[in-house]
Amino acid sequence: MRRFFRILLSALAMMAVALLSTLATMRLAIHGFEVEVPNLTGLTLSEASDRTLSKRLNLNLENSFYSTTVPAGRVLAQSPAPGTKVRKMWNVRVTQSLGPQRVDIPNVVGQQEREATINIRHLALDVGAVAHLPGRGSTTPDIVLAQSPPANAAGVDRPRVSILLSQVDAPQPAEFVMPDLVRMSYAQAVLMLSSSGLHVANTDNVVMGVSATPAPDGTQSPAPAAIANGTVVAQSPAAGHRITTADTIRLSVAR
Repeated sequence: MRRFFRILLSALAMMAVALLSTLATMRLAIHGFEVEVPNLTGLTLSEASDRTLSKRLNLNLENSFYSTTVPAGRVLAQSPAPGTKVRKMWNVRVTQSLGPQRVDIPNVVGQQEREATINIRHLALDVGAVAHLPGRGSTTPDIVLAQSPPANAAGVDRPRVSILLSQVDAPQPAEFVMPDLVRMSYAQAVLMLSSSGLHVANTDNVVMGVSATPAPDGTQSPAPAAIANGTVVAQSPAAGHRITTADTIRLSVAR
């Protein structure tokens, strides 16, 4: 009986050794067919092909995309990632760079700002600086007067298109020469000012019979002995001054 157990234990030990040997052999066989994926990013397709072949791997070109960082014709991305363990003859998929996307600049001069903006963005371009230029005599605001880069500039890499827009000048108030209203009746003075679009903002009543009449600008105007009521005896601004419709006109009237 004891001999039987010794024979059984010996058989089990031999089976264990055989199993471990088989596993070790399989592991060595499997790992013997594994390689590490090289880094192909930035290489030309020819260089990438040589590097994968040296590792007994296959190179497959899957896609091509625009890139502003990787020159055209070079590997933009890869799968599996560098350093990954794969079996020999594994397919390594790569994406090729087409380089930066280049477009022609549209001509937006003469267009309204909104139309020009739509046309620029329709080509996947960005609107850059927007400036206004007054004093060009334009009667229509926000018309594109100039652009940068210029129209039809070929091979530009996704630029910002800056535009210069027209700006209608604000109307300037008309200028007049202040007339001499002294000794006119108040009604005549107001009528003369109104015909030019001017108006009296303040009226001071002056009681006649004193030696002098203070004018609104601080000067003294002699008061004649006989001046009819309602007669303008002083004015501000003084006669001959340039004025606009926005200026304040004050009259002193005898009462």
